[in-house]
Amino acid sequence: MRAVVDVNVLISAALSAKGSSAEILRASRDGQFEIVVSEMLLAELERALAYPKLRKHIPAERAAAYIYWAREHGAMVKDPSGPLKLSSRDPDDDYLLALAIESRAYIVTGDQDLLALGGDLPLLTAKQFLAKLQATR
Repeated sequence: MRAVVDVNVLISAALSAKGSSAEILRASRDGQFEIVVSEMLLAELERALAYPKLRKHIPAERAAAYIYWAREHGAMVKDPSGPLKLSSRDPDDDYLLALAIESRAYIVTGDQDLLALGGDLPLLTAKQFLAKLQATR
């Protein structure tokens, strides 16, 4: 199983070792699924971790180590190219849709703009993804 883990979930896991987001990273570390990453996703993570409100909780050294872990641990794929036939309410999220579709992966997110798309798309909250992982054991 593969998943594109949205930056909001990655940051949530970096902020707390408890909760669904942190459980997802532990499950990936333990080989239960493969995290799909791209340069665009890692650049978004790096930008977000540099925000002053996050820097108070995640020092620069820890942020750099976290990005390094994501790069080395994740399955690196090419950034999506070309237009996508569907889009979210936030165009900045569209690359995640393309990344997941091209990688045949779930999107794990807490972003309501993405979750609102629903339908047949492989969009799951962190709790829903954990439930799916447990069901496949």
